[in-house]
Amino acid sequence: MKLRIRHSTRYTYDQKVQLNIHEFYLIPLQRFYFRVLKSNWTVFPKPQGIHERINFENNPYFQAWFTGETDFLEIKSDFEIEVGEFNPYGFIIQPQPVFPFDQFPYPEEFRDYLRIYTIGENFPGISDFVKGVMKESDDLVGFLVLLLAKIHSKWEHIIRHEEGIMPLVEIFESKTGSCRDLSWMLMTMLRSIGLACRFVSGYAFNPELNAGHELHAWVEVFLPGASWIGLDPSLGLLADSRYIPLGISYDPKFASPVVGNYGGASLSHLSTDVVIEVV
Repeated sequence: MKLRIRHSTRYTYDQKVQLNIHEFYLIPLQRFYFRVLKSNWTVFPKPQGIHERINFENNPYFQAWFTGETDFLEIKSDFEIEVGEFNPYGFIIQPQPVFPFDQFPYPEEFRDYLRIYTIGENFPGISDFVKGVMKESDDLVGFLVLLLAKIHSKWEHIIRHEEGIMPLVEIFESKTGSCRDLSWMLMTMLRSIGLACRFVSGYAFNPELNAGHELHAWVEVFLPGASWIGLDPSLGLLADSRYIPLGISYDPKFASPVVGNYGGASLSHLSTDVVIEVV
């Protein structure tokens, strides 16, 4: 299957501003189940300089800097991607952990590397919910599948255009959240029992769903022997070949498609549009 992905991001400002250095995380991360056939990026106003770099978590990005003043910033990307088959359950956890557990026992050789992916806030409601799901499960994979199913059934996925993440308590108690809110809540749940997680932003393609899922966020959890496994709390699924990651981080703020700021007192307004179609 071949997909064409067109992604437009536009910031408008109430008055002229000076754009500071920006980072554009709009380069699909390497995965064995897809390959990029064509790609094109355009930025308006035209940057004085734009170069591809790699950040501290090995995410490729474009670093751009500007001169002069402007009342808008627009970034457009256009990809054609060939997608193959991928079984999200095609893995074996090794060594197999004792289940259930209070804190996941990572092998010693992984612990230092994974520490930053295990730190997170917590509160009793989160812990009680996770432990309750674990009591209903027979093994680790079954627990992850059941946890995804419960979040999908009990929490309403909403389209929220405001930037940032809702407060964790609000997400948990209101039983609503955008894909990035639900992903952050899932990360917190898994981190509360010692599982290493990271936040993923990118594209998801499902022609059976209404608009609003194309620019998406989900979670990856690290399982020894299987490495990083994608989990989508918004849809209650393990991530398959229809998920195209752009940025991955231990903290959502480092996985946004566009990172940057500007000089001046103007307010900014964001609009985005993503179209994914089979070609």
